[in-house]
Amino acid sequence: MTLNLSESTNPESAEKIRTYEVRTFGCQMNVHDSERMSGLLESSGYVPVQEGETPDLVVFNTCAVRENADNKLYGNLGMLAPAKRKNEDMQIAVGGCLAQKDQDTILKRAPWVDVVFGTHNIGSLPTLLERARHNHEAQAELLESLEVFPSTLPTKRDHVYSGWVSISVGCNNTCTFCIVPSLRGKEKDRRPGDILAEVQALVDDGAVEVTLLGQNVNSYGVEFGDRQAFSKLLRACGNIEGLERVRFTSPHPAMFTDDVIDAMAETPNVMPVLHMPLQSGSDKVLKDMKRSYRSKKFLGILERVRAKMPEAAITTDIIVGFPGETEEDFQETMRVVEESRFSSAFTFQYSIRPGTPAATMENQVPKDVVQERYERLTALQDRIAGEENKKQLGKTVELMVTAEKGRKADETHRLAGRTPDMRLVHFSVPEGAEIPRPGDFVTVPVTEAGSFHLISDPTAEQYSVRRSRAGDAWDRSQADSCGTGTTQVSGGAVNLGFPTFRQ
Repeated sequence: MTLNLSESTNPESAEKIRTYEVRTFGCQMNVHDSERMSGLLESSGYVPVQEGETPDLVVFNTCAVRENADNKLYGNLGMLAPAKRKNEDMQIAVGGCLAQKDQDTILKRAPWVDVVFGTHNIGSLPTLLERARHNHEAQAELLESLEVFPSTLPTKRDHVYSGWVSISVGCNNTCTFCIVPSLRGKEKDRRPGDILAEVQALVDDGAVEVTLLGQNVNSYGVEFGDRQAFSKLLRACGNIEGLERVRFTSPHPAMFTDDVIDAMAETPNVMPVLHMPLQSGSDKVLKDMKRSYRSKKFLGILERVRAKMPEAAITTDIIVGFPGETEEDFQETMRVVEESRFSSAFTFQYSIRPGTPAATMENQVPKDVVQERYERLTALQDRIAGEENKKQLGKTVELMVTAEKGRKADETHRLAGRTPDMRLVHFSVPEGAEIPRPGDFVTVPVTEAGSFHLISDPTAEQYSVRRSRAGDAWDRSQADSCGTGTTQVSGGAVNLGFPTFRQ
């Protein structure tokens, strides 16, 4: 239990259990870090706040990639100021990329914040909170290099049936639009045995799905000089009994090699889904972005992936309106998108990020032009996504049931699940049939298709359930009234070599 040292002579205050809430902005790396923050807090005696109640501690895990990141954070901090004035024991902490970037600025603009910590010292959070309470003053600690690898910290997972595993942190690239390398530092790779030990621990805890994370996940191994380390890691995951689905994000096209494609195709539990960031289809813009590939190479990767895995779903990231982008450049992006046939795309309007080379480039594209191009691109991608989804009609698919609920779930009474290629399917359970738990698997036909999801309304004969260890773990977590699983890595390392292929 975490004690308020300034009031430790008061038995009532000493026995107080403090509640917390972590609010996450940004990418999967931030989600992964937030799970670590929650695990740290709970190992220090905090408990999750009940819905509708005001927590004793609010932690913001921030993102600095988008232009509105600052506004989003300070807007949230402003809304908490009255609660902080009403309850002086309440604490507010800000971590993540924006904290690493702005440092002292946060305390100047929001002096009611108690703790500011960076991307390199997540493990210091409980100590900083205790110090702030004891000293009655704000604490800021932002290290320039990684203090401890986040995945070695206690974890409070969002869902017991799946987990994130970070294989590296940081980035060695110098994309002119991106501020991440300056905030998370140069790439640092975990040892393969440590990664596989964490995957095994997740599986032992009930997980059947794991997503491997890295800023450039396929450059894994650069720090210890093994160019095929990532493909070896994928194959090694194939030998972990009980691990049914392996995904990874996000690779970099410049470093995407055929050994990774072969490992994906030949390892049964590596799913046929690939997130491959395009950013732009214009070779000129890619050069200005310092993206070390061109559209021909990008399309060639997709061609080779689909030759090995015809069923693969490919998603992407695209930036519209990068400085100097002409209409001709934008048409090149439209051409590549049309040829790529992405199942979905994360599309962004370029926004200036202070501290990046692109922020001071000439020929910034006017906002109205960016908006108009953005609308044309999203219309094209929505059409393609709808056409690709319609190809799924009539197929029988196995879904891993998730805890997600669609907006119309209360009306339709449908549950949700993910196909092996990560498509979202809302499905109904035939009357009298077994209701699956999150983490279980169901086999159903696809009966309807939209641009953003699929629907299955099966008959009793078309519907089957495969109960899983993950579903059992979900039951246990609900019985414990926490709804999440807690995992820590322990035990010896797992060796990484060249596993035998499973036929």
